[in-house]
Amino acid sequence: MFEQEIERYEQVRRAYETQIKAKMSPQDYMDWHEVLFSCHSCGIEGNTFTVDDTRILKEQGLSMVPVGHSLLECTEMADHFRAFRYVTTHLEAPFDETLLRETNRLVTENTLAYRAPGAVPGEYTTEDMAAGDTVFGDHETLVARVPSLMASTAQAITGNLHPMILAARFHGYFEYLHPFRDGNGRTGRLLSNWILMHTGHPMVIIEVKDRGAYINALRQVRTEGTDEHLIAFFFRVATERLEGELAQKRKNTHLGLFLF
Repeated sequence: MFEQEIERYEQVRRAYETQIKAKMSPQDYMDWHEVLFSCHSCGIEGNTFTVDDTRILKEQGLSMVPVGHSLLECTEMADHFRAFRYVTTHLEAPFDETLLRETNRLVTENTLAYRAPGAVPGEYTTEDMAAGDTVFGDHETLVARVPSLMASTAQAITGNLHPMILAARFHGYFEYLHPFRDGNGRTGRLLSNWILMHTGHPMVIIEVKDRGAYINALRQVRTEGTDEHLIAFFFRVATERLEGELAQKRKNTHLGLFLF
């Protein structure tokens, strides 16, 4: 299953690795992805920052609040920067609850008090939750399954399963468990990308424009008990992004109208 998706993705990935990633400095490459990933991951949760807004905040910090945005949005984005840097600098750390809880702590460190007074960043929820049209399961039962998810995923990383499939499966099950009071989506997307980066793959950036399809794929994990739709979604958005950036580079390499 997913043989065609894997073949197409791997072909595009090889071109991307040689034509884009290998020709950038590692720091510039990660700075670029920090802005793109943070903008879209927070945007999926309702943050209204554009890519340019996110870049400005990264460069100037909270001393410069972009026009039209609340301090809460700025703080959320600044927290996400710290979580991103933690995850991307701990790619050789064990894939365990320490990594998970620290990622969530950083994601929610300075915003959780506004959204869930009394909750502690990085600590599992102590009450049942609901969001949108979803009522999540009994929190004690779901939280108790987190250690098994982390351990089985860590074991699978060393196996033969394609990293994209593993990243999607982890993400679907993690979001099903929904173990934290806030920041589950941002935490899950960061940890799914830890799996990809740890195994030498580019990041998957789920853009705000794909939010509807993404939420629907996650919903099917809960309602149908299958992650096939989510895996296919991961392959699609990953491949399309790489193809788009390769096409953009080819276009911007040609002089076009600037010939004299």
